[in-house]
Amino acid sequence: MGELYVISFVTAIKIIIDWMGENKRVARLEKTQLETELRFLRSQISPHFFFNTLNNIYSLSLSKSEKTPETILKLSELMRYLLYETKPNLQSLEKEITCVRNYLDLEKIRYGEKLEIEFEVIGNVENKKLAPMLLIPFIENAFKHGANKSRGNVIIKIALKIEDDILYFRSCNSLPNLEDTKNLSIRESKKPQAGGIGIANVKKRLALGYNKEDYDLEIKEENQEFIVDLKLRLK
Repeated sequence: MGELYVISFVTAIKIIIDWMGENKRVARLEKTQLETELRFLRSQISPHFFFNTLNNIYSLSLSKSEKTPETILKLSELMRYLLYETKPNLQSLEKEITCVRNYLDLEKIRYGEKLEIEFEVIGNVENKKLAPMLLIPFIENAFKHGANKSRGNVIIKIALKIEDDILYFRSCNSLPNLEDTKNLSIRESKKPQAGGIGIANVKKRLALGYNKEDYDLEIKEENQEFIVDLKLRLK
């Protein structure tokens, strides 16, 4: 009986150790899969933005515009950020805001006088971190469904407010009128659709990278405007 007790005790310990080892292995695998999926999701910024920007630079160069060097520099800074500085799981809020500014400046050149952009940052942005490329998709969406689909003037408002470790982000774009929507529907029915990174992508990134209590995302349409409100706990 004593030998049986010892054998049973040793066997139980081995089972527990094996179980703990398997749990650690599964946890490492899940973490690796999570990081891989997050890297894939944040790498999907629309290539159409770069194609359009290059076309704009080509047009500026033909007209020998003074804006050509500045445009090339901003595109270079944006591409450098996307290629080399978005690999970590977290990025400084300051760098993310610089990326947003460059993106908006390039879109201003693209749309010209048709586009009015209001961009505001309130609060201390130093020593704050968030997932890289988390805000750009909302802004890209504002252009895709606002400026791209309207023949008239378009207003896009981007606001960031930082209070302690909480970021309040709002993206707001005017919606096209009914006539523009009808004309666009006719044109789009004759060609394949091509979209950007999409809000669905950001929703998935938030769900994978943050706890539920650390963010709140609200998307709505009101007063002929499309509005995205994001409340996010910064790292």
